[in-house]
Amino acid sequence: MKQKSVLIGMSGGVDSSVAAALLKEQGYHVIGATMRLWTYSDSCTHEGCCAESAVEDARRVCDKLGIDFYVMNFKELFREKVVDNFIDEYTHGRTPNPCIRCNKYLKFDAMLKKALAMEIDYIATGHYAIIEKNSSGKYLLRMSKAAKKDQSYVLYNFTQEQLAHTLMPLGGYNKNEVRKLAEKYGLQVANKPDSQEICFVEDDDYAKFIMDYSNYTPIPGDILDTNGNKLGEHKGLIYYTIGQRKGIGAYGRPMFIKEIDAKNNTIVLGEKGMEFADELTASDVNFVSGEFPTEPIRLQAKVRYQAAPAYATLYPLENGNVRIVFDSPQRAITPGQAVVFYDGDIVLGGGTVM
Repeated sequence: MKQKSVLIGMSGGVDSSVAAALLKEQGYHVIGATMRLWTYSDSCTHEGCCAESAVEDARRVCDKLGIDFYVMNFKELFREKVVDNFIDEYTHGRTPNPCIRCNKYLKFDAMLKKALAMEIDYIATGHYAIIEKNSSGKYLLRMSKAAKKDQSYVLYNFTQEQLAHTLMPLGGYNKNEVRKLAEKYGLQVANKPDSQEICFVEDDDYAKFIMDYSNYTPIPGDILDTNGNKLGEHKGLIYYTIGQRKGIGAYGRPMFIKEIDAKNNTIVLGEKGMEFADELTASDVNFVSGEFPTEPIRLQAKVRYQAAPAYATLYPLENGNVRIVFDSPQRAITPGQAVVFYDGDIVLGGGTVM
């Protein structure tokens, strides 16, 4: 039987490094690849996946494992699909999730197409999730066995074709086990810290990044209460997000951002208890099965990465959007963020909160 080949996306971190080692141990012909996602300039010096040091870490791991290594240039596609969208969303009062778009357009689309063009059988990543095939031949995306590290929330855009050509060897491990495996394989990244920030935003300063890389200038506007009364003035919409409690001023009582109105350049504050809502509408909806429901279905849904799945009913809408009605109210449902649908530990799909 011909040895199966796999192109693994390597960030220079411990997860993708161990994933590569596991795949080699499982008998695959493994090729490592780092996606060059951003221009390496003085403005990008932090230790994210766009840093030059990440490329060198990935290269050293591949040398240690005895596998080939490539750097693939996806800078312009990344700028178009991820960075430009990030700036546009924030300047329109929404809060985007660039990791979801990177997975959708780069890792599991552009990189997969590149691998197939090279006659490589699979791509792989160090994500904590599980891909399997059920008895009827459909591919399933499941949550990781390690609940605290599960990354299925950012993977809901998979198609059946993509799942058929993707491997995720870390789905059955927790982080401590992965670090121990890195030590076992002699990988110098065994104790490398996880990256916590968005890779192209230095020091997590979204507003500075947006102003540096676009022609946008924040415009101050009114801060209102839910009755339309003016409470103060904000310094520009890009500094704020739904649910935010700090940096909005002092009003003698606990307040949070309930609404961002880009059209009128206003921010609406609510009082404690008003941050919950029991329904939302989502657009850009994907179902992993490839089958859009025609009737309401019961499921669980997550409105943010760290949230627990909550019971809800999904109502399909005529325009391809969906309405989600939760059994119990959810905190700070945020336009631009993802809502992801589950059936137990199976990812059904997801969409973007409107």
